[in-house]
Amino acid sequence: MVEPPSGASVEVVYALPDTQHIVRIPHQRGLTAERAVHLSGLLDAHPAIKQQPLVLGIFGTRVPLDHVLAAGDRVEICRPLVKDPRERRRELAVKKPGRG
Repeated sequence: MVEPPSGASVEVVYALPDTQHIVRIPHQRGLTAERAVHLSGLLDAHPAIKQQPLVLGIFGTRVPLDHVLAAGDRVEICRPLVKDPRERRRELAVKKPGRG
């Protein structure tokens, strides 16, 4: 495995409807997605994260908690969906006047 360049980092992101919290932490060899979240301090700053099982993604792709990070990765803490996106689209389609 190649050592990351000095000063390499990863970002941990938690997005709420109106704000986005981004914490940059130094990348270390063998750093996992779950460990990065703990090191970011976002779990303590946002206790709501702990109320659900931790679901993580990297650039929009779901990853297991033990996924080993590369320098430059962006770990996203996923919030639970309030409503199924397919159901939401159906509701919007019904409300929208027909184009005919």
